[in-house]
Amino acid sequence: MNSKRYNIKKIKKLTSLDDVLKKDLKTAKARKSFEFALKRLDLSHAIVQNRLKAKMTQAEFAKELKTSQSFIARMENGDQNLTIDVLFRVADILSRKLNKQVKFSISGGK
Repeated sequence: MNSKRYNIKKIKKLTSLDDVLKKDLKTAKARKSFEFALKRLDLSHAIVQNRLKAKMTQAEFAKELKTSQSFIARMENGDQNLTIDVLFRVADILSRKLNKQVKFSISGGK
């Protein structure tokens, strides 16, 4: 049995994510930056999901992409700036491994 007790008063005082976003995303610049980060994470998630479907490790994927495993890790974490060339190569490798066309959708602002 878990003997850890939680302080309900402290928990009730915690700020919700919605409240934080309302406060921090008041400006157009902040909203645009947040939306850009979400798009980057969506792309990273799509790459990870397709790599896993292809049953490839990061090391195997890196070898195919002719790069390092740490580059793959940064790419999948959304911490790596990607060129169009890299995205084309990623899509090509995953398409070959999955025997189906893999497409990544990238869109601009409003």
